[in-house]
Amino acid sequence: MSSNETAAPRQHASTEPALPQPPEPSHAERARTLISLATMGTLSTLSRKQPGFPFGSLMPFALDLAGRPLFLISNMAMHTQNLKADPRCSLFVGQANADGDPLGAARATLIGVAEPVPISDLASVREMYLARHENSRYWVDFSDFSFFRLQPVDLYYVGGFGVMGWVEASDYEDAAPDPLTDCASGILAHMNADHVDSMILLARFHAGVEATEAAMTSVDRLGLTLRLKTNEGMKGVRINFLREVTTPQETRTVLVEMVRQARR
Repeated sequence: MSSNETAAPRQHASTEPALPQPPEPSHAERARTLISLATMGTLSTLSRKQPGFPFGSLMPFALDLAGRPLFLISNMAMHTQNLKADPRCSLFVGQANADGDPLGAARATLIGVAEPVPISDLASVREMYLARHENSRYWVDFSDFSFFRLQPVDLYYVGGFGVMGWVEASDYEDAAPDPLTDCASGILAHMNADHVDSMILLARFHAGVEATEAAMTSVDRLGLTLRLKTNEGMKGVRINFLREVTTPQETRTVLVEMVRQARR
């Protein structure tokens, strides 16, 4: 069981009695998915020049098979000098192309230790990094560049307004990106361009919300999230699929079934 489902002190929580929640991906899975989609983040190191102060840098990265960020950095860079003096750091990653209020977008902060990659791992790390950043071939073999790997110690995930919590590093490493990761943007674009009426119908039938406008803001193997314009203002609702899906075709099939069910 993931940390967002267990340790209450590690989560923001209401004082009201908890209501039954529909199945959703864990914070660990959501964070792993979010970070797997990103190629750039903000690396915060501890400043050598101003001890105790964080130093932020824009940082391209790739991931190894355990989801650990990989950096290719120059010895001359300030963040590299900071890491060599103190390897403690954090990497902030935000949702790309988030619509609407950026504070409602998903983001994650990995806290950990970034140290040089051991010689035994360099070949595999080099391959994984270049697969994500092809242009780096021009400088990857320069003598003043080297690979660092961030070993997460803890992670904080924010999935939007009211969705947040700490994730154990082990839960993050054990999680897998959502199977719809690579095709989710296409599903969203198609639904928002061609099927607004169907989403309004789904909101009414499955969430009991009457809306005049609807936009799908996320989709995963277990369901979807809609942003709805209602007479009472903007609302967000989670609607779960009838069954788990793993491909765009399965997603289309189950959505068609749900719309037909709602129309009946």
